[in-house]
Amino acid sequence: MTDFRLVADRIAADIAAGRLRPGQRLPPQRAFARRNGMAASTAERVYGELARRGLVVGETGRGTFVRATEPDAQPGHTLAEAAADAPPVNLELNYPAVEGQSELLAPALASLLRPDALAEGLHRPAPAAGTAAAREAVAGLLATGGWRPSPDGVLFAGNARQAVAATLASLVRPGGRIGVEELTYPLVKEIAARLGAVLVPLAHDERGPLPGAVAAAHRAAPLSALYLQPTLHNPTSLTMDTARRAELAEVVHTLGTPVVEDRVWSFLHTGDEPPLAALAPGLVHVVDGLSKRVAPGLTAGFAVVPAARTGAVGRAVRSGGWSAGAFALEAAVRWIGDGTVDRLAGAKRRDARRRQLLAARELDGFDLSSAPASCFVWWRLPAPWRADTFTAAARARGIAVTPGTAFPAGSGRTPDAVRLGLGSVTEPVLVRALRDLADVARGAAAG
Repeated sequence: MTDFRLVADRIAADIAAGRLRPGQRLPPQRAFARRNGMAASTAERVYGELARRGLVVGETGRGTFVRATEPDAQPGHTLAEAAADAPPVNLELNYPAVEGQSELLAPALASLLRPDALAEGLHRPAPAAGTAAAREAVAGLLATGGWRPSPDGVLFAGNARQAVAATLASLVRPGGRIGVEELTYPLVKEIAARLGAVLVPLAHDERGPLPGAVAAAHRAAPLSALYLQPTLHNPTSLTMDTARRAELAEVVHTLGTPVVEDRVWSFLHTGDEPPLAALAPGLVHVVDGLSKRVAPGLTAGFAVVPAARTGAVGRAVRSGGWSAGAFALEAAVRWIGDGTVDRLAGAKRRDARRRQLLAARELDGFDLSSAPASCFVWWRLPAPWRADTFTAAARARGIAVTPGTAFPAGSGRTPDAVRLGLGSVTEPVLVRALRDLADVARGAAAG
């Protein structure tokens, strides 16, 4: 009997060596089975193993295609080699920074670096509940739209990603089902895989997930939780209006389904839509953090949870090894208290608006989705481009973009789109990169 893993290893080696190129279509499974003298079921397992490794993507009605892979995912690469191979312009990363940021952050850090301050335990992990001062500061920071969380419900993790992981781990058991937007944060796909959970994509319209789709998914088999990004959804930048939020809150209240509300990008949005937590307070768990507001290396993650769930989420933080550092929490308290975080958020909103104008100008005529203060653009590519082939062509020009294949929660058709992060390079570099990408897209379309 043919070992499907050995066959998958051979194809993986062909991909790593460049004999199979990004975007290249593999034979249909039955043709592959005949060509290699194996059962159709074995060919299916080979293709499934390649998909599990992230090397190929299968698209209903179109076939199986080689994905654009990152250097650090290729066999034999050291971290140093991966860094050397990385494109010089990285529009995958999305950590906005503004001029004068370091000067704003430094004063609070200086006082924490004294030996007497460090001797007070700032070099140790903090408990999940943090400190009273940290809980109060974060409750004030997150207050919006008439909603102010109770400080007693605020818990802390090392960053917002860890807050998402801990909250979902506290809600979902192996085999559980998590309802998500059809395009979702790629990290949630990884979390679900580690939990042994199934992601259930929810049908949507131009206003967000359909309440009826949530109810239908729950009737098919109970949902353990929903994970939603109501404000500046990644990657489309969609923000749900107040009416849709109220409709979703009514459905989850009726079903009793808990919700994880990711508000990491909400600080850039100036609208007054209430968070879902204000509309279904006993069910919604809010996750947020400082990595986007401040900096990815100087951060803490927050989870605001219903009173009855602080123990469960706190245990998940501890068991996952996701505790925040006491130093980071004390820095956060000072930055929030002296207005540094608010000043940075305002500067980053203004910066994002300028960058969106640049993107609209340089990509004029293309099919884009974004929002005035978003840090990313969702670009639906012109024919004949596919997400992975365009990603490979961009990399050949020294530009890294995120292919649309990273975001779908289900196994349906992968969008022929890429996400562009606008916030991690200087404006002159961004303009040159956008012009290069437009040239790549127009060149293929014209050809």
